[in-house]
Amino acid sequence: MIKIFSQQGFIRAVCAALVIGVTGCVQPVKQTPVSAATAQSARPPVILVSIDGFKPEYLQRGVTPNLNALIADGVRAEKMLPSFPSITFPNHYTLVTGLRPDHHGIVGNTMIDPAIPGVRFSLGNRDAVIDRRWWDQAEPVWVTAEKNGVRAATMFWPGSEADIHGIRPTEWRVFDGNLPPEKRVDTLLGWINQPAEKRAGFLTLYFDDVDHAGHEFGPDDQHTTDAVASVDVAIGRLMAGLRSRQVHANIVVVSDHGMAATSAERVIYLNKILPSSIFKVVTAGTYAGIEVAPGQETLVQQQLLKKHEHMECWKKADIPARYHFGSNARVPSIVCLADVGWLIFGEENIKNRTNGGAHGYDNTAPEMAATFVANGPAFKKNTVIPAFDNVDVYPLLMKLIGVPALPSDGSEKSTAAALN
Repeated sequence: MIKIFSQQGFIRAVCAALVIGVTGCVQPVKQTPVSAATAQSARPPVILVSIDGFKPEYLQRGVTPNLNALIADGVRAEKMLPSFPSITFPNHYTLVTGLRPDHHGIVGNTMIDPAIPGVRFSLGNRDAVIDRRWWDQAEPVWVTAEKNGVRAATMFWPGSEADIHGIRPTEWRVFDGNLPPEKRVDTLLGWINQPAEKRAGFLTLYFDDVDHAGHEFGPDDQHTTDAVASVDVAIGRLMAGLRSRQVHANIVVVSDHGMAATSAERVIYLNKILPSSIFKVVTAGTYAGIEVAPGQETLVQQQLLKKHEHMECWKKADIPARYHFGSNARVPSIVCLADVGWLIFGEENIKNRTNGGAHGYDNTAPEMAATFVANGPAFKKNTVIPAFDNVDVYPLLMKLIGVPALPSDGSEKSTAAALN
């Protein structure tokens, strides 16, 4: 009669029959499923760094050795195209949702919403900034990550102070513009110090010094170059901190837009075209959003929609399709866009910033180009990829953190050549 042994029974039989001198037999180890937390801890953390207002040209000024070292050992894009309007809050939310501003709802740094009456959203209105109603039209990376068991930690990112869809990052900070770059880096490195199984898989870092200098002094001024150098030092601090901790992170450095020089000699005042009493300016500067007094639509359209020097105006429904802008309820009834270097204001006001720099122009204008640099185990070395739209950053981030991306306006194809 032939005995049929199970795998374990066979091993026990062989062990019993072995002669003295054999040190022992090892039975098969039972495989236990790997938990989601353990699997994520094995994945390199992803750090998304924004340098607000950083033009690709700033990398050529000889003051960015740390960023250039990341490029030499990683990837850069020839340029990255911001979404329209090429301003801060809309583009930061685009980067982390993959949606155009018209689709994610943050259509400006300043805006009103018929569904949120009596409230004017602006960067300085903290109550609005932390009100999820303004952000809930989309779901940013950190919310989807947290839903899927990946911890997130945001060191200043537009929207990260609100409980979007009822969820906040595991770690986040109230924005403090006075906190110096090195302190921001040290806060993030403190989060990295967590044990691997508790460490955030997605982290953000935000620097605004370059944007502030560009606005105040213009993109070509030495003060702006000095700000670029200062942020580069902070990038070096981040990389040194990661090396000392033996953390091999995937780093994605972006900007939200570029910067163009402006002048008090290049300003259009709307009250010289229309009586101030028949329109309200929602937002102004490089572009203007206007609401019209009841019964005055015909007059306003007759005066604004005709040809102007250095400015073009449209009803929101007629904004050219290439801007992907005008369908959201928060877009003002009329939008006027200035030529690059020009500004639009409702009327003369000492608070209007004219000399220095600005952004918000046609998103395809060379002066508005944004920066993309990536480095880490997921990326190729010393590689340059063609220009692409910033909506494509989102699917890349989701791929890096190992969480399925939500439907968006972005595509993985543009950044595929950057990956190993």
